[in-house]
Amino acid sequence: MTPQLQQAIRLLQLSTVELEAEVQEVLESNPMLEQDEGTHPETTEPDRADNSTDREATPTAEGSSENIPDELPTDSNWDDVFDTGATSFSTPESGSGRDILDTATVTGAGLHDHLIWQLELTNFSETDRQIAHMIIDSIDDDGYLQTSTAELLATLDSSMEIELDEVQAVLHRIQQFDPIGVAARDLQESLQLQLQQLDADTPWLREARILVRDYFNLLSNRDFNRLCRKMKLTTEELQQVIQLIQSLNPRPGSSFNTAETEYIVPDVYVVRKNGKWQVELNTDSMPKLRINTMYANMVKRGSNSKDNNYLRGNLQEARWFLKSLQSRHETLLKVASCIVEQQQAFFEHGEEAMKPMVLRSIADTIEMHESTVSRVTTRKYMHTPRGIFEFKYFFSSHVSTETGGECSATAIRALIKKLVAAENPAKPLSDNKMASVLAEQGIKVARRTIAKYRESLSISPSNERKRLA
Repeated sequence: MTPQLQQAIRLLQLSTVELEAEVQEVLESNPMLEQDEGTHPETTEPDRADNSTDREATPTAEGSSENIPDELPTDSNWDDVFDTGATSFSTPESGSGRDILDTATVTGAGLHDHLIWQLELTNFSETDRQIAHMIIDSIDDDGYLQTSTAELLATLDSSMEIELDEVQAVLHRIQQFDPIGVAARDLQESLQLQLQQLDADTPWLREARILVRDYFNLLSNRDFNRLCRKMKLTTEELQQVIQLIQSLNPRPGSSFNTAETEYIVPDVYVVRKNGKWQVELNTDSMPKLRINTMYANMVKRGSNSKDNNYLRGNLQEARWFLKSLQSRHETLLKVASCIVEQQQAFFEHGEEAMKPMVLRSIADTIEMHESTVSRVTTRKYMHTPRGIFEFKYFFSSHVSTETGGECSATAIRALIKKLVAAENPAKPLSDNKMASVLAEQGIKVARRTIAKYRESLSISPSNERKRLA
């Protein structure tokens, strides 16, 4: 495998973000490359008067090295003889003015810093302050205390002669910090802390406190009939109490999560033109590079000096890199177009119309190796009227139907979501029932397959989906 081919394969499997980093690294190491700011005409295949020169200057598909002639015509510029290698694509007329969201990430104080700030404003003794620091250090990102008070006491210096009651007293003070419900040891305690902070005239507050304190297990198991009997409430009244509890925050520390949001930059756009689905490259995310004309002109004719050989080597590497980028863009567009062509039913009707498709079917259509298609479809994204999807999303296994046809796994997941959304909340559908419903539609799916697909969609089992109507 030639170095040029290795480079082309490596660029092909990079995501958009990784490609930007790779391009920046190459720009810093190779003086022959520069950003194309649009000061020169941007073209991917300029016309050349001398075809023989073109054959000498362009690397072949097999990756043979380009032949840079020893001499350039007198008083000529590099652009007069060679392609500048500009990699920017002209923006389609309909695609001008893409609405690309530019988001500035603002990193605020984390939960730990927020609690320490409140600790410094609170009147603690030196001993209590040490206990408070240890408690805060044991609180996770969701705001829960992950260590028992007994374990905290055992960790403290025994010479301080601290009692368990002192640790619990400090914990109760920290539990009054913002956010409400922080430093709880479990969900039940967190909900109790939050209910304590609500106004006394809040409707159904008393019943909510009793339910969380005395009947939390029944609530967790969604045993609403027993709850109604125990609390002597009607179904409508119990629903009001549960709605109040559901308004609380089960993860009080989550609002202080300082993890930066990762934004997806689509590689291609899918648009409908003249009744047909078409694919366009996202030119805004593509690196725009070209050969630096000034340095290229410094390649002296017939000179074998160290500097001249250095420039020649960098020039050859620059042209290989530009060709690899060009090949990446063309392969990306070819694979995306083939996916859209085979999955037109999805773009017309949604997930339920998704067809089964494997990598080999795309590879055979575009006459490429299956491994190449796999690289192209990994961490590459497609912007469609139905949302942004990874290329891999359109590939799924199939399930045979009674009519002899095939149904994709993605379509079955969509049907499961549809069934769950339409089910009676008081009597949710079991996995067996959903398998029976699909069988009535001619799709034979085992119960365990339904369970696997349901779990992949983060849908709870039927007993956990049960709620008051």
